[in-house]
Amino acid sequence: MHNNHFLSRKETMMRFYEGQHRFYCGIDLHSRTMCLCILDQAGKVLVHDDGPCDPERFLRLIEPYRDDLVVACECTFHWYWLADLCAEHQIAFVLGHALYMKAIHGGKKKNDKIDAQKIALLLKGGMLPQAYVYPRGMRETRDLLRRRMYLVHHRAELLTHVANTNSQYNLPPFPKKLCYKANRGGVAEQFTNPCVAKSVAIDLELLEHYDRLITELELYLVRHAKIDDAYAFHLLRSVPGVGKVLALVLLYEIHRIERFAAAGEFLSYARLVAGRGSSAGKPKGVMGRKIGNAHLKWAFSEATCLLIRQSPQAKRFVARQQKKHGKARALAILAARLGRAVFLILKRKQPFDVQRFFAS
Repeated sequence: MHNNHFLSRKETMMRFYEGQHRFYCGIDLHSRTMCLCILDQAGKVLVHDDGPCDPERFLRLIEPYRDDLVVACECTFHWYWLADLCAEHQIAFVLGHALYMKAIHGGKKKNDKIDAQKIALLLKGGMLPQAYVYPRGMRETRDLLRRRMYLVHHRAELLTHVANTNSQYNLPPFPKKLCYKANRGGVAEQFTNPCVAKSVAIDLELLEHYDRLITELELYLVRHAKIDDAYAFHLLRSVPGVGKVLALVLLYEIHRIERFAAAGEFLSYARLVAGRGSSAGKPKGVMGRKIGNAHLKWAFSEATCLLIRQSPQAKRFVARQQKKHGKARALAILAARLGRAVFLILKRKQPFDVQRFFAS
């Protein structure tokens, strides 16, 4: 990592698709409809069609141009079926990065046909910023893992509601943490109003249901991880502070470490380092904070806190950095160092080495 905790220009540069083809197909994709535009090498519009998201219709429209065609659409939530269809029929497919494309193809007039043609033009001109096309197989497990996070957030909301209700009526604080089932006995009964007691009882019953669902889901995900890539899962568990849940997040959000050419690219993707802008030789501040994988950012933030809790060396490291940069920056530096370590662990296929990690 750079000493100033910023990425170099090479590490932050967006990736464009620069492949050369005879035909370029841009698609403005929606949940039920799609607008398709096909251009030739001269930029002439060969097809400009708007209709339903029908795989047979799509294959029929592109059939005359399939011998050397590339297809592109924006990275919205409904691209899976199109990417899988192209992979099945061996058609080149490019996924456009939504945030980068928003900055590139703005305009005064906007509709589906204009957007489809702009995507095709960006593709033909080698200016389409790419997002990663997560292939079918592990992608479904990754989405299930993200669904687990949704359940955990709802469970936290229930715990917060019970605690807030307790504070509303100025009752004594709960002696033990309610996140554990054994500590929830008699909680609803301490509220004298029957409606309030019923509300809290519903929360507690839902908590039991969420506890069971989350536990079953975690066991299911761990079994899948051991099938998909047991060795990488084992390597990630070797990092202090990385338990089974964090190892699952890292495994499925990274997918294949080989898709990152250098550690800097991985740190940028995980939002562990800041981008920096400049104009006419003058710095323009930090930028690109929302570019990257928010799930990896969360995982490394959690792993950093757990590492500090478990490792005296980590505590000393953060204390030294805190004197120079403040607490927030010190934690960010350790998180970036941990991200680089994970990159090297997966790249070299070697377990975490505490002595090497703190050697410098």
